[in-house]
Amino acid sequence: MPEITMPKLSDTMTEGTLLRWCKKKGDKIEVGDILAEVETDKATMEMEAFEEGILADIFVEEGGKVIVGAPLGVIVGEGEKLGDRPKATPAPVAPAARETAAPSARPIVSSGRPLTPRARAAAAAQAGVVATPGVRVKSSPLARKIAASRGVNLATVKGTGPGGRVIAFDVENAPLGGGANAPVVGGSASPVATILPTPIAGMPETKIPLSGMRRVIAERLLASKTQIPHFYLSIEINAAPMMAFRKEYNEANAEKGLKITFNDIALAAVARAAMEKPKVNAAFAGDGIVQYGSVNLSVAIAVEDGLVTPVIRDAQNLSLAEISAAVKDLATRARDKKLKPEEYAGGTITVSNLGAYGVEQFFAIVNPPQAAILAIGAIVKKPVVNGDAIEIGQRMTITISGDHRVVDGAVAAEYMAALRKLLEAPALLLL
Repeated sequence: MPEITMPKLSDTMTEGTLLRWCKKKGDKIEVGDILAEVETDKATMEMEAFEEGILADIFVEEGGKVIVGAPLGVIVGEGEKLGDRPKATPAPVAPAARETAAPSARPIVSSGRPLTPRARAAAAAQAGVVATPGVRVKSSPLARKIAASRGVNLATVKGTGPGGRVIAFDVENAPLGGGANAPVVGGSASPVATILPTPIAGMPETKIPLSGMRRVIAERLLASKTQIPHFYLSIEINAAPMMAFRKEYNEANAEKGLKITFNDIALAAVARAAMEKPKVNAAFAGDGIVQYGSVNLSVAIAVEDGLVTPVIRDAQNLSLAEISAAVKDLATRARDKKLKPEEYAGGTITVSNLGAYGVEQFFAIVNPPQAAILAIGAIVKKPVVNGDAIEIGQRMTITISGDHRVVDGAVAAEYMAALRKLLEAPALLLL
């Protein structure tokens, strides 16, 4: 009698929204059938059946939000009957879980439509909450101390000590608040208080609930900004050669229907420069530094609920036309929430371009576990000195944000010099 559970469809997913059931109670199910549509923090995905039988029961209504691993329904085999359902008794939370849970800890199931007692009990078990009164989570004193200071729910931490005991290492590498599976980069951190806004008398206000995507953005970027030692270097490049190159390229390929943007050129240059200066194409790994042999380019794309960073794999080997096509495809499917989990995982360096919005310069936050992110601004006209004369030039400012545990200032400067060379002589990208 296999249960249908909320699948983990991305590395940062902790809960999903069941948007629509594609089957109804009593339907016959074949392996590969689409059971339901699930919205994650990044995309809308179809959930396939891995067992055949009859959809005997549905635990979660459409629109319900459920944590990863919690039951959604159950499939029974031919001739098999569904057993009696448990009585409506709430799943108790162990004292240890109550003591260590952060004030803002995420509920097991957050939905306007309550789950059945069976689903709630199973969800508690999946979340690691002990459901037997008086049973405590096995943990070391130091682990409990660190958990209390960081707001980590020990019941959600998988122990690696003897007999599954939770030790300090487990807590230090657990997400803040016991939430997302995305690792918190670095060692232990001091808790950060959330300052709530004070209502202003007479002023209308609307409180917008956090979407799954916005919650993940908040958790990951707070961890990045507070635990990664950021530094920033900016360069101003002569964008006139890039503008001329783009015009010539598009005119020469008009009959083929090929048309590239300034962003496409920048992405190609970022990838090529990362192969020339591979120390920036790396990640901090606790007791070492991982240096990648290929450039998987994460591209920041704005969507309705926030942003996503789908990945162009082996970008250093792609032509300008291939990079352009890949970006267009990823951007379209990102906005439609049709990206697959593997398409936004495994990036090694990120590019964020706000030039189209008229932003001349900005400083991006490192996208962990990567060690660098490039912030690309708009091309602007400004007076520049050429010899002894002042003339109108086309300039673009690019800023690298680096993780100082991995990348030093001199290394980042060498990378930016390689990037400048490619952007100021973009024909090199065709070689």
